[in-house]
Amino acid sequence: MTFTAPLKMLLIVPHPDDEVYGASGTLMDFIAEGHQVGLVTLTQGEAGRTLGLADSREELAHMRKAELQACLHILGVQVHEHLHYPDKALREQPFDELVEVARAAIMRYQPEIVLTFAPNGSNGHPDHVTTHRAVKTAWDSLDKAQRPKLWYYATDQAPENEALRAEWLPPNIQRDVSHHLTRKLQAIACHRTQALSSIDFIRQYPERITSETFHEVGG
Repeated sequence: MTFTAPLKMLLIVPHPDDEVYGASGTLMDFIAEGHQVGLVTLTQGEAGRTLGLADSREELAHMRKAELQACLHILGVQVHEHLHYPDKALREQPFDELVEVARAAIMRYQPEIVLTFAPNGSNGHPDHVTTHRAVKTAWDSLDKAQRPKLWYYATDQAPENEALRAEWLPPNIQRDVSHHLTRKLQAIACHRTQALSSIDFIRQYPERITSETFHEVGG
């Protein structure tokens, strides 16, 4: 389809599958309302779990790319950029470059909402934290009139880890996406190589399959 700015929502996240657990129902809602949505994935996810399905990082990257495309097809996401920064090594990349990637995407797609990870990266993953820092720095650099709304993934339950809890931001937006349950589970299941991550997520946060929660940053 032909893309026309602005997007309703733009996700900027590091890994294939970061889009699906906490936001896929919201994306499907926006698409059903006639909006366009987009995703920027910074890495190929080549350092993720393999479950014995891939023999090398290169093979895993190829598989995860295909898995992500299948997921986005189910969701109906219209715009996707898949970059090649090294998985689990974003903090070692030139930070100004990552900021510019985020800033350029925001300016290009003019989203109403940008979604990324919270300051603690949700689980402390260094790629999540670095992506947060880059997106927030890019957002801060924009004139207030140009800034989209900025949303973070958020959970009602504060982390047990003290370091993560110190940067925890509670949700101030809650969306019931139970009407998308079947398609959301189907989309999650596309990330076949990461099945253990899916199981861990459902075990820890079963309520987030049907209820997606976010923290919207103030002005």
